[in-house]
Amino acid sequence: MTPISTHLLDCLATTDALASAFSDAALLQAMLDFEVALARAQARVGVIPARAAESIANAARLDRFDVHQIALDARASATIAIPVVDALRARVEEIDAGSACYVHWGATSQDVFDTALVQCVGQAGRILDADHARLTSALTRISQAHANTVMLGRTLLQPALPITFGLKAAGWLGASTRSWARLSAALLDARVLQFGGAAGTLAALGANGLAVEQALAEDLGLAVPDAPWHAHRDRLATLVTSCGVYAGTLGKIARDVSLLMQDEVGEAAEPGGGSSTLPHKRNPAGCAVAIAAAIRVPGLVSAFLSGMLHEHERSVGGWHAEGPTIAATLQATGSALSSVADVIDGLDVDADRMRANIAATHGVVFAEKLTMLIVPQLGREKAGALVTQAVRQSRDSGRAFREVVASIPEIARLLTPDQIASLDAPEAYLGSAETFRTRLVAAAGRRTPL
Repeated sequence: MTPISTHLLDCLATTDALASAFSDAALLQAMLDFEVALARAQARVGVIPARAAESIANAARLDRFDVHQIALDARASATIAIPVVDALRARVEEIDAGSACYVHWGATSQDVFDTALVQCVGQAGRILDADHARLTSALTRISQAHANTVMLGRTLLQPALPITFGLKAAGWLGASTRSWARLSAALLDARVLQFGGAAGTLAALGANGLAVEQALAEDLGLAVPDAPWHAHRDRLATLVTSCGVYAGTLGKIARDVSLLMQDEVGEAAEPGGGSSTLPHKRNPAGCAVAIAAAIRVPGLVSAFLSGMLHEHERSVGGWHAEGPTIAATLQATGSALSSVADVIDGLDVDADRMRANIAATHGVVFAEKLTMLIVPQLGREKAGALVTQAVRQSRDSGRAFREVVASIPEIARLLTPDQIASLDAPEAYLGSAETFRTRLVAAAGRRTPL
């Protein structure tokens, strides 16, 4: 079976590990695992003969199933589970004819598919957790290393006040940590057994239903829900929407890095990729993958939420639509995560260029600082007019802002020589940047692994 990641249209929307987690083999194996675990649980409780459980386990070998034929047959029944169960029953018939009738005993097709999907989600969650830990480590390292690296803060894409790159990286770290906390909780919450039979009552198993449910959940390593959730998709909806927030957070990081990587800015650069035409270019390839995912995931979130209106106890079309949406959402999110982790781990930070870009403003970005110094003596209106005059003169003449300030008597007489000399010193106007940075790093350090 070909892994999803080798399909050209999907190659940027997943990773090899996540493609494997949702591959034909993984999904089919999870469905077979359900049927084997169900038979074992029922044999343990005394619902079916132990011999039948053994025969079912012996028949449920992945290499005995034709995935292509199952996919074709599923179109007639609108569910993958029915042809899988039919094929398994046929394999058991070959081994032990008397045991074939116990395959899928008391279960329904949605029990098989939902539980298998949850198992695939669990594997995807472990993959995401490892990549998130890698991203957290890289962001923490960069933030600590650049705690004192000054750079321009930018608002509305324009130069604002100085910040530190350590704070910027800590902001990325904080947002990704918070987003991951919600996503990891949703991943854990989604790991529940689906087992309710035809209408969610386990009526076919009579008094043994709850005992089988408990044994089945234990065998599969899943939680037992309060009740079957065939038509109640809130856990999966929370998972998908949490992916949307996390993917958006990753996309924001990638967008920032790609902007810093522009040649005319040149403050940071990811390892990047080449151009098909221009040999001099170093393209933000990793950022592009993450941004593409951040653009795509919201549509998948919308698709899932639109399908939550399941009718009565089991729906027509609702749960049938969810599998591809959940798989695509987790894979796109994971692709963004893996790419951003690579970007940050290999990020080249140019501290000299950051300082040079501050200097290139001639100091006018410190106009707020000057305003705060002279407003108490002159009032807001007079001070504002003088500061605007100083900014205009600096820009028009190309002179340093502090030199222009020193040449305007109405301002200069209010400041000491030291205040004028340090007016455009970035380190002297960082406010609480370092406190905020350390808070963000400390909060990220309290992360609980999935």
